[in-house]
Amino acid sequence: MNKMKLSSKIYSGLIFAFLFAPIVVLLFFSFNDSKSLSVFSGFSLKWYKELFNDRNTLATVRNTVILALSATAISTVMGTAAALGIDRLRSKWYRTAMKTVNDIPMTNPDIITGISLMLMFVFVGRLFGASNSLNFWTMLAAHVTFCTPYVILQVLPKLQQMDKALPEAAMDLGCTPMGAFFKVELPEMLPGIFTGAIMAFTLSLDDFVISYFTSGTGFETLPIRIYSMTKKTVTPKMYALATIIFFVTLGLLLISNFVDNEDNKRLREMRKNRKSTYTRQDDTEENKPTSGKFKKPVAICLVIALIAGIFFFGSRSREPKVLNVYNWGEYISDGSEGSLDTIAAFESWYEDTYGEPVTVNYTTYASNEDMYNKLSSGAVSYDVVIPSDYMIARMIKEDMLEPLDFENIPNYQYINDSFHGLYYDPQDLYTVPYTYGIVGIIYDANIVDEADTGSWDLMWNEKYAGSILQYNNSRDAFGTSMYKLGIDINTTDQSEWDRAAQELIAQRPLVKSYVMDEIYNMMESGEAAVASYYAGDYFTMQEAQASHVDLKFYYPERTNFFIDAMCIPKCTQNKELAEIFINYMLSEEAGIANAEYINYASPNRNVYENETYIEDMGEEAMEILYPQLGDFSELYNAYAYRSLDSDMLDYLTTLWETVKLN
Repeated sequence: MNKMKLSSKIYSGLIFAFLFAPIVVLLFFSFNDSKSLSVFSGFSLKWYKELFNDRNTLATVRNTVILALSATAISTVMGTAAALGIDRLRSKWYRTAMKTVNDIPMTNPDIITGISLMLMFVFVGRLFGASNSLNFWTMLAAHVTFCTPYVILQVLPKLQQMDKALPEAAMDLGCTPMGAFFKVELPEMLPGIFTGAIMAFTLSLDDFVISYFTSGTGFETLPIRIYSMTKKTVTPKMYALATIIFFVTLGLLLISNFVDNEDNKRLREMRKNRKSTYTRQDDTEENKPTSGKFKKPVAICLVIALIAGIFFFGSRSREPKVLNVYNWGEYISDGSEGSLDTIAAFESWYEDTYGEPVTVNYTTYASNEDMYNKLSSGAVSYDVVIPSDYMIARMIKEDMLEPLDFENIPNYQYINDSFHGLYYDPQDLYTVPYTYGIVGIIYDANIVDEADTGSWDLMWNEKYAGSILQYNNSRDAFGTSMYKLGIDINTTDQSEWDRAAQELIAQRPLVKSYVMDEIYNMMESGEAAVASYYAGDYFTMQEAQASHVDLKFYYPERTNFFIDAMCIPKCTQNKELAEIFINYMLSEEAGIANAEYINYASPNRNVYENETYIEDMGEEAMEILYPQLGDFSELYNAYAYRSLDSDMLDYLTTLWETVKLN
């Protein structure tokens, strides 16, 4: 028997260790002095300081809390009213049917709920001619939709536990129906209401999927911001924020459990001491349930939270939304780690220059496809977007971009001549280059023999089996294979794609993992030794590498070149201001700050010819980021990805699935 108890304890301990080990690691490394999530280099509170100096992240935290409080208050009121209605239905069949309907939002996959709500909001918005169908109010409606069933689920059992004769007895003794509700029923329901409110708050606080599909311009929540951080690894200040959120959530759960325990204790005492009849003498101040005294302030606090949340947001929403900017996550200098806050600097510069305030609503996306889907849906309106070359070509073809008035962008003169007349915008009508990059191979010099480097063959070298990382997306993975074989990466010949697929299948036994953002921690910690990735991200990894790791970088002879450029979509509400913003992004101040922050190359002479920038980046960085700048257009046109037609994309998807299955 003792052995069984010991075994059960060990088993339970292992289960809890499995569940909470990732959280413990995250909490631990939030106090790390370096950026690494694998090597602890010393205790520090620097990331907590960085967090509280990051106005964009704090703004998303504020948005998330406002949304959660508002959704909690509304869903708590609606859920409580719905629970009362369901409980008072006379027909058992109707009660069962209503409970089943209530369960549907909880069992329905979030992605289905999110897409269906988005389509409904867009449809209604178009009926009324709204330029922005998605906004704070659509997110709030969506959150209320999935929070309310959980409140009902918590309140209904409390009503079912209550003696149905109590409200009638109170009315027999002179109470009005409303008085009986507040004096008898509400105190019985309050534990369920409180628990439901906490559950609704926590669900709303960390929701991503439904928020992602129903979010619009100018209002970004924290989960969406974290998801958008895919151009660079998630910064350690997010570990600090996660630590704070964890303890706040833990506190709410402890309070909820305490209330439930107190309520169960009170119910046991009441059932033990309750008499068969309810008399006026029994209804004295001493015999009244104490839970009502304790929990009435809770209901009042919920109402106050609703009013405060809505009015606080309302005061913010009345500010003029002048400029909506849509960019990759972690793709602009944001003031962290002593950098320039580009958005704040632009707002200040604009007010000083033009004598009037401007507000920039800056939101982020995780991929070109995410950005394209948002714009093509017609649900949102943005003034500036920064897509990649192949997506720009598609958007121009589909008439989604506005031609630029370069009279408002005089700094365009500083763009290097090699970036003019490229395939995605041959007449230079729609775009201003923002950054560019080249794909290369990163390797650990402590493991990889220098003689094995220099070509794509390193990614197929059996000496490093189990230490090689490959892209976890079809276009880049096939790119490595096609560059190695000398195949045109934009070919429409399916047999050539078949050859590339066979090469990837041959590589499969050597690959440790197919990765995207995971590459940072795996290369920094020495868990892997060889990987292909973008040149700018190599420097991010190098800064955080462990002491036993020595990361190096080189370009194979044939490799991918890409450009991200600033554009103005057709849905813009202020084209001239958008052009002024683009011009500011080309200024020396903003250009250098952004280039140093994201570690990607800039086509702007204000940046790459600046002595301070050259000194700050260092000789190695300048050699890697700016090779053969004079021949860039020729190399770019030869090796850049171009948009494939739908049939070719479908065939590529099929081949990629075959590679992954093998």
